[in-house]
Amino acid sequence: MSANRDCLGQKTVAVLGGTSGIGREVARTAAEAGARVYVLGRSAAQAGPWQHLRADVTDPDSLRQAFADIGRIDHLVLTAGARVGSPRLEDATVDDFRRTFEVKLFGNLLAVQQALPYLAADASITFTSGLLARKYGAGGLLKSTVNAALEAATRNLAKELAPRRVNAISPGVVDTELWGEAGSDGRTAALARIGGGLPLGRVGRPQELAEAYLFMMGNAFVTGAVIDVDGGGLL
Repeated sequence: MSANRDCLGQKTVAVLGGTSGIGREVARTAAEAGARVYVLGRSAAQAGPWQHLRADVTDPDSLRQAFADIGRIDHLVLTAGARVGSPRLEDATVDDFRRTFEVKLFGNLLAVQQALPYLAADASITFTSGLLARKYGAGGLLKSTVNAALEAATRNLAKELAPRRVNAISPGVVDTELWGEAGSDGRTAALARIGGGLPLGRVGRPQELAEAYLFMMGNAFVTGAVIDVDGGGLL
């Protein structure tokens, strides 16, 4: 991964959804590699080696202003997504459908659209899908369909926006605040149970995901690809 880190020196990286979880770790790792990092999100960002800009993926005006404030962007990383449950079709509400797709699919696509005037000719765009795009089961309908749609969008845009590169990272279960407060019994127990069912015997760490995003930024011959970082969860 060192070659990919070397490519980030003095590059501008914008991380949408970078105020928490995987996105925050991507921002931190990119900054350590020498990039100028901007974290975009609705919530307040923790202090770190980046500049925070308020932006909402459902609000094109806020996105347009944030990207204008940044200027040229070399790498755009999109990790924004709404927290949604796992209802079966018979129990899903209209609001469930709207929240699932409004942020993760339509919002992220809107963000790329608004960023286009500022993306360098050789820029990279990296979406975040998820293991359920290709792992199916009762209650997984909403998450499976939105992630599969995002992966389809990735491959379409890799051709439409070329020579800019468009890729996606597909995480499995990762130890982030999505699972509760750090160190809480509930979070520890849930992640231990899930990790015990994986070939590697544990869930992922944010840093392991961040390294995959850096690979996508740094390797100039990868486009239209989806990299699974899931500890063997698809096996």
